Amino acid sequence: MCSTLTLRPAHHLLLNRWQAARAHTDQLFELVRPEAMTDRPIPERHRIIFYLGHLEAFDWNLVARQVLGLGAMDEEFDTLFAFGIDPVDGSLPTDQPSDWPAREQIETYNRKVRERLDREVVRALASPGAPEYLREGTVLHAAIEHRLLHAETLAYMLHQLPLDRQNRPRAAQPPSVDRLVQHPLPMVPIPAGTATLGRRRAPEHGFGWDNEFEQHTVAVPAFAIDPFNVTNGDYLEFLRAGGYQERSFWMDDDWNWIRRAGISHPTFWVERRGRWYLRTMFDEIPLPLGWPVYVSHAEASAYCRWAGKALPTEAQFHRAAYGTPEGREREYPWGDAPPASTHGNFDFQRWDPVPVGTFPAGHSAFGVADLVGNGWEWTSTRFEPFEGFQSYPFYPGYSANFFDGKHYVLKGGSARTAACLLRRSFRNWFQPHYPYVYATFRGVRNTE
Repeated sequence: MCSTLTLRPAHHLLLNRWQAARAHTDQLFELVRPEAMTDRPIPERHRIIFYLGHLEAFDWNLVARQVLGLGAMDEEFDTLFAFGIDPVDGSLPTDQPSDWPAREQIETYNRKVRERLDREVVRALASPGAPEYLREGTVLHAAIEHRLLHAETLAYMLHQLPLDRQNRPRAAQPPSVDRLVQHPLPMVPIPAGTATLGRRRAPEHGFGWDNEFEQHTVAVPAFAIDPFNVTNGDYLEFLRAGGYQERSFWMDDDWNWIRRAGISHPTFWVERRGRWYLRTMFDEIPLPLGWPVYVSHAEASAYCRWAGKALPTEAQFHRAAYGTPEGREREYPWGDAPPASTHGNFDFQRWDPVPVGTFPAGHSAFGVADLVGNGWEWTSTRFEPFEGFQSYPFYPGYSANFFDGKHYVLKGGSARTAACLLRRSFRNWFQPHYPYVYATFRGVRNTE
């Protein structure tokens, strides 16, 4: 995005971040073998080829059309690749590979979008009449984070591709198999206090998505929380105890789901000749008992009932992660310093999890481990707006389309979560029966 026009340093930084995000998602599509581009690894989602066009179509529709007031780049492609899908009624898409344009056509569209969009953005930023959302950087932050969010959800999708449909990166080594299990430890007592959720709506406080506002304080009664995420080894005990056959551990909708879909173990697990294995990003390895288990909200909730616990609320997670015994709150579990590689497994450092408790420098003030990185954490809180919620006019459906009572809040982050998304106000959300997320959990008990 080089230009002789004069731009503010903050704008240069955002444009460089945008370029870096583009390079990252470009590399992800290189992991897909050509014959697999029209595969649909996750039945509820579009085919892979949709996402090749979606990222550029989104940027054009958001920045060029909504904010800069430009016309269509390609009316057909702008519309075809505009929106993903998240069916909540059990229906699945029925399109066929032949319904989609050729990869070469999409890549030509992508090049045209980037070239023109870069010129128009630089020209607008250099003019005194730049639109407010562009001048303040809000729309560029949104474009960058939207792409980085897709970098993670694309990993979920590519993870489900058969190994012979992937191009394994040269640098990707098989993960080491650590079968050590963390010995059961007492739950960590968290005294009654307050948790600050959300963020302030002011430019000096930085970018946030619409559902992160407005900042507010919640009183949190005393509770106890597991110091580590539930591991594969822990969850194996639940499975062997008949957890998937015992009706009393499951809510009605969840029980109906596992019966209808024939679910009897986590999606990432594979059983071969009586032994359990884990499907990692590029390998299949003996089940690493010390890694956090990745499961759906329904499965996490059932495990907690079996264990006599519950999933934490969003406020309880905040209290355990960002609170301190003396009452002040931190920006991150480890303190106020920006995320670093010593704090956890995040920001694309690895493709897969590591054993729980690997990063003691990332523990919270109460001594709770892995609250950021190594796996998103399910909460029992439904995804709903905070008081004072206002949609961004350039992206009104980002959150509002999902305030339907059918999605749950996740906090924290996974190995494939960008560092900028680790801010404490960020809220992720998914449906309770969606098993492909890099999502783990821990239990809580009320002590008042």
